[in-house]
Amino acid sequence: MTDSFIKVTESAQEYLLGLLQKQDSQGMSVRIFVERPGTPHAECCMAYCAAGENEPTDTRLDLEGFAAYIDGASVPYLQDAVIDYAKDRMGGQLTFRAPKSKVPQIDDNASVEQKINYILYSEINPQLASHGGNVQLIELLEDDTLAVLKFGGGCQGCGMVDVTLKQGIEKTLLEKVPQLKRVTDTTDHTVRENAYFK
Repeated sequence: MTDSFIKVTESAQEYLLGLLQKQDSQGMSVRIFVERPGTPHAECCMAYCAAGENEPTDTRLDLEGFAAYIDGASVPYLQDAVIDYAKDRMGGQLTFRAPKSKVPQIDDNASVEQKINYILYSEINPQLASHGGNVQLIELLEDDTLAVLKFGGGCQGCGMVDVTLKQGIEKTLLEKVPQLKRVTDTTDHTVRENAYFK
């Protein structure tokens, strides 16, 4: 694996090795992954990984005195990522910068969830933002044929939300993601404080 994929600075490696040695477990490593990749809510994560707990699809990165396993599905979102450790008066802080973690990655092999998130964040949310609103995918049900969405901001409690959902969002998603059959909304629209249309 090349350094351009993900860079773990010397100070970060030293810090992580110290943490792993305190675990007192032979073969302990770290696992790096992105939760909710390709969305504005993406979070870069790192966890302890005991010997044998890594996944077969993980990519192994050999570091100074230990290994890091990169979640296979997270690899595209961790391109050019940098993990660093900076000492300060309070001790120090581990930082994780991954500029591509929030960027949707869509190709023919993308999952239904990835396709929906891509459409929501690249097409639908920019339009809703003009009214101070947004929508996000909460879950997929019924073998990925039912998308459950939740509205926020100016869309919550809005009098036009049914029109927006049925004639705008659902129509767009069903057209662009053929596996989908239905779209529903779990938002509590009785809360109307921030609604764009009351």
